[in-house]
Amino acid sequence: MLKVTNLNVFYGRIHALRDCSFEVNEGEIVTLIGANGAGKTTTLHCLSGLIPSQSGEIELFGQSLRGVPPNRIVELGMAQTPEGRRIFANLTVKENLEMGAYTRKDKQGIKNDLEQVFTHFPRLKERVNQIAGTLSGGEQQMLAIGRTLMSRPKLMLMDEPSMGLAPLLVKEIFSIIQDINRAGTTILLVEQNAHMALSIADRAYVLETGKIALQGDAKELAASEAVRKAYLGG
Repeated sequence: MLKVTNLNVFYGRIHALRDCSFEVNEGEIVTLIGANGAGKTTTLHCLSGLIPSQSGEIELFGQSLRGVPPNRIVELGMAQTPEGRRIFANLTVKENLEMGAYTRKDKQGIKNDLEQVFTHFPRLKERVNQIAGTLSGGEQQMLAIGRTLMSRPKLMLMDEPSMGLAPLLVKEIFSIIQDINRAGTTILLVEQNAHMALSIADRAYVLETGKIALQGDAKELAASEAVRKAYLGG
């Protein structure tokens, strides 16, 4: 589904991604873990077309994404839930969700998908006409995920969905991520909470200073002494 080969990204003289290669297969949850500054968000922004790579290749369904604008990447079936939620704070919950479907023209399909989002997130239905900026942090994260789902992605990129949330809400969000995956959406998850990410993922990649340092089955990596010491608190 997604194949990334020898990706290199620079910010001025800073070499942010170094020959970064990985892949995501249809139906998987794949997680990318690493310390702050390892290059996780840079990777997602590059995949989404928000920042350019200096070299390397990104292929989605066998098609090169080099030079493809972000809106077209969404239309091709890959969409991102950004770090920090970045909802439209002055719009209502419903208006935010409708913004997620801005590349689509199928009115009935949009209406159906809106109901599907409310199935995943009943609290959003209760607050459908509420101004999004007045929602709690957890509700805003649900809205950000719901907005991404409205583009009907085949592959969903998720950047730090647990950031700033209370432990109970973190469990709820990760449970919803699994539900979304079971419903047919492939997921690439970037997450600081390595323990939770590895607990739901099929496979994992460990990013260190812009390089893929480790990769493999998520459960095996979670049991690895090196990963435990570096990311799971021993």
